[in-house]
Amino acid sequence: MNNSSQSQQSGDGRHDDDAALTEFLSSLMDYTPTIPDELVEHYLAKSGFQCPDVRLIRLVAVATQKFVAEVASDALQQCKARQTTVVKDKRDKQQKEKRLTLTMEDLSKALRDYGVNVKHQEYFADSPSTGMDPAARDE
Repeated sequence: MNNSSQSQQSGDGRHDDDAALTEFLSSLMDYTPTIPDELVEHYLAKSGFQCPDVRLIRLVAVATQKFVAEVASDALQQCKARQTTVVKDKRDKQQKEKRLTLTMEDLSKALRDYGVNVKHQEYFADSPSTGMDPAARDE
């Protein structure tokens, strides 16, 4: 009798998980992700995957959105850490200017934590003042 009650409990747990998954997937039909369905479908098709189920397309969009948000947050933390070290070097100038400038170095460090190695050409600008009006540069 004990074995049958254990199998019922595990079956009920599985039923609850299935019900939660079904509810989550149905909620994706009402959700409009930041990344458009067409864009997700394009890149899935480009990799050889086709799926007519919009719920799966939106699930991929939500996962992608979460990944991009985490990378952006980590890159922001890298940028703030870099700016903090600059403030120690140039206290007066940096205290006046609170603007943060995200560089490829910040983004590369953040992506490296996720196993993505970014290599860029030497002609890319990594200096926050590159492309600015020479009078506005404080270098």
